[in-house]
Amino acid sequence: MNNAEILSVYNLKQHFHINKELTIKAVDGVTFQINKGEIFGLVGETGSGKSTIARTIMGIYPSTGGEVYFKGSRISEKKIYNQNKRDIRQNMQIIFQDSAAALNPRMKVEQIIAEPLKVNHMIRDKNELPDKVDSLLLEVGLDSAYGTKYPPEISGGQRQRVAIARCLSTNPDLIIADEPVASLDVSIQAQIITLFQRLQRERKFSFLLIAHDLSIIKYICDKVAVMFHGKLMEIAPTKELFENPLHPYTQSLLSAIPIPDPIYERNKKLLDYDVKKAKTDGEMVEVSPGHYVLK
Repeated sequence: MNNAEILSVYNLKQHFHINKELTIKAVDGVTFQINKGEIFGLVGETGSGKSTIARTIMGIYPSTGGEVYFKGSRISEKKIYNQNKRDIRQNMQIIFQDSAAALNPRMKVEQIIAEPLKVNHMIRDKNELPDKVDSLLLEVGLDSAYGTKYPPEISGGQRQRVAIARCLSTNPDLIIADEPVASLDVSIQAQIITLFQRLQRERKFSFLLIAHDLSIIKYICDKVAVMFHGKLMEIAPTKELFENPLHPYTQSLLSAIPIPDPIYERNKKLLDYDVKKAKTDGEMVEVSPGHYVLK
């Protein structure tokens, strides 16, 4: 792991043993790195293992195999994770897809945002806490009056803003966003993505964005990794991936992106990817600087 990398994942595996005869390889040998200040996109269809990677990195699921390094520390090893637990929990945060389930419905918004500050002992004077919560609410585009509301009293987009404010409260170095706009209306999606861009630009945190919407990934990410059935098919800088996709699965995904042109949509040809002929036992090969393809 070099100094430019904040998160490094090597040959990460997450296998779920259902019974003696069935083992689901949700993540099977995934390797990628995220540099400091970088927005890294992880895309793939539902069930490809994207969310499992996020939860394994965060330590929600103990990994079956492989290594995860955060700021140089091997956090996939339980002993090292426990030694650095406070620093990891403060500096690596996750935003979940379902904000309704992620926020305690019995806690006021101000309590939800203040909780990480209290747990991590980041506020010495309790009198400073209300002002800190209000500033976080304003930073994500909400009035301070929302602090007295409960999550069921506000909309989905507003709840996601509260989740983002809670995430920002510890001033993390890395934020993992697991399909953060998938459950929102299209107009609200654009607002949240624009908010992420502004916050990342101002706070300089590294960002792992998990999504299945390639249009969002193209708009916001510096680098993209494409996932299929627990493995990475292709990794490349965003512009390179969209202009020169090399793996057949990536080409298939890109061909399905809707274009706001009815004539183009009527005549465009979707590229099919034959799952039965899919090769998932190869190795990632660098075909050009920063562009890796499974071969």
